[in-house]
Amino acid sequence: MALNRGFEYREQINARGCGLTVLDYLSRSYRHSSAEDWRNRLEKGEISLDGLRAPGEAVLKAGQRLVWQRPPWNEPEVPLAYAVLHEDKDLLAVAKPCGLPSAPAGGFLEHTLFALVRKHYPEATPIHRLGRGTSGVVLFARTARARSALCAAMRRNEVTKVYRALAGGIPAAESFSIETPIGPVPHPRLGTIHAASPAGKRALSRVSILERRSDACLLRISIETGKPHQIRIHLAAAGHPLVGDPLYATGGGLKDLGAALPGDSGYLLHAEYLRLQHPATDSAFEVSCCPPPGLRVREELGIWNQELRIRKSERLTMEAAGG
Repeated sequence: MALNRGFEYREQINARGCGLTVLDYLSRSYRHSSAEDWRNRLEKGEISLDGLRAPGEAVLKAGQRLVWQRPPWNEPEVPLAYAVLHEDKDLLAVAKPCGLPSAPAGGFLEHTLFALVRKHYPEATPIHRLGRGTSGVVLFARTARARSALCAAMRRNEVTKVYRALAGGIPAAESFSIETPIGPVPHPRLGTIHAASPAGKRALSRVSILERRSDACLLRISIETGKPHQIRIHLAAAGHPLVGDPLYATGGGLKDLGAALPGDSGYLLHAEYLRLQHPATDSAFEVSCCPPPGLRVREELGIWNQELRIRKSERLTMEAAGG
């Protein structure tokens, strides 16, 4: 655990909050904390309304500004490292480890990839994000020009994104597409969360089998849309939820009435490859990240184990020689 510097959460009240008391609004909108927790924060003076200390019984009006000055808190331990895969004056591509959140949320502020990257690249802006339990390539823009061009390319589905995943069961076809709509569904702790929903928006994932295992399969997934948790939802909807996924059940809905949270891990999902047009040169740009051992086919594992043996032998030889 490590104590951060605290954070100021700001929002402007809209029609959804108009007419509610401050306490009711906070309790209904942010269910990660109980009404009693919010009452205690109001009594401590942590919350202000239009620059003045907010009483819990104050009735909100549209346009008012509500601020929670959250004191420093201990963030959970996570892997605090990343690797640079590519760097130029416009782009930065890094490898995120499993367990490290991409951006501040859910109790994480400084223990995030965004905060770590900004320490060395203060100008960098993430173009997309990965779930906390997902490893692999994350792309940052280092200039306003690059950010604008990459965001536009994302909206036009001009960025190829390829993942690997370990899913339960064996699909009947070598390759197939999943088009289950994805949208918000009720969640007891978060209000809503993305899952398979007939009322959701279009999403498309293309899947192929890399390797069959005894009771699971290693899959290659290319996504043409970027909905939150798309791969986890789509594979679950197709009857092959990720092995160890605590959140999504077969069918693409939530397990255990939504007792788990999106950041809860236990599954294997890796962003392996990105291809796009470089925003400065307009030439093809590709970046890849080697998957973890659990997501490698047998031939790749054999090569990896051989490299480990060679490195161990070289180290022992150097030690014997006094190097």
